[in-house]
Amino acid sequence: MKNNNIKKILIIRLSALGDTIHTLPLANALRKRYPNIQLDWVVEDKAEKFIVNNPLINNTYIIERKKWKNNGIIYAANEFFSIIKKIRSENYDIVIDAQQLFKSSIIMGLSKGKRKIALDGGREFSWFFANEIIKTNRKQFDINYHVVKRNLEIAKYLNCQDIETEFIIPDFNDEYSKNIINIIKNLDTSKKTILIAPATTWNNKHWTIEGWVDLIKEFKESCNIIITATEKEQILTNRILEKVSGKNIINLAGMTTLSDIVYICKNVDLVISPDSGSAHIAWSTSHPKIITLFFATSKERTAPYGEKYFSIQSKAECSPCMKKHCKLKNNKNKCIQEISSEEIINIVKKVLQ
Repeated sequence: MKNNNIKKILIIRLSALGDTIHTLPLANALRKRYPNIQLDWVVEDKAEKFIVNNPLINNTYIIERKKWKNNGIIYAANEFFSIIKKIRSENYDIVIDAQQLFKSSIIMGLSKGKRKIALDGGREFSWFFANEIIKTNRKQFDINYHVVKRNLEIAKYLNCQDIETEFIIPDFNDEYSKNIINIIKNLDTSKKTILIAPATTWNNKHWTIEGWVDLIKEFKESCNIIITATEKEQILTNRILEKVSGKNIINLAGMTTLSDIVYICKNVDLVISPDSGSAHIAWSTSHPKIITLFFATSKERTAPYGEKYFSIQSKAECSPCMKKHCKLKNNKNKCIQEISSEEIINIVKKVLQ
């Protein structure tokens, strides 16, 4: 494969936050192998924080999905083709579709890139727009093959050597909330600090309310406990905190930005979360220990991996189903009952020793 004289590469990975983070090791591998290239990225606004001002990336094209939706189809079309025009003017040597859905592949197809690269097995006819398809032995959504390893197959194809799962993220120092910084500074330093981020996007990726309550009750005296969630997810955190309270429990639900979550993850000892953006952010900082709970999704595919990371898969026979909504007619969301609070409490005790 000829990889000489590569000057410009464009990565297309639009969303979601976790998947965007999982693509950063590919960008890092490309930057190490081709240090002088122009490496650009197309991303949606939901995940732009981890790409804009990232030292790996030269230029970022942002699909402002929420704004486009609110302003109507004509506005969205004008904005989309304005971005396409800018992309085409760059005459990229390589365009990589790291998402492999129609919405990402159409950008690659319109990009005017010389080499349009994708892994095989893409969905929604995304393969149609590629002129180089990398053959793999794994399906795109193989539950036993980590998405980071799959992304790094592209790096191997482009002759990257000594590939490591390494995350490079932007410097968010100027974006941290002073209020959050002060809260963290005033924690009892004689105690370990645990971040609990109980919410995520799929209902069947959530643990039980009782599980979180038991966990918090066990450690609320011996540890600082921080609770985070988005404003929309506060219903869940409110239900948990209705049943447990304590002076060492700090509820930051609805108060933090993505940048703040990065800061918190860099300053706590342990993060406990279901398969969520918070777990992926914690992993990207390379700082805290992490315990991740998996129900509908697969720990083999998206869990943080390394010696200080612990992932627990539900013991339900249907887990992982990889479905947003439980298909069982009886005993709905059975999988979330199959990880006990006692099991997680024992792991936390070992981790915090």
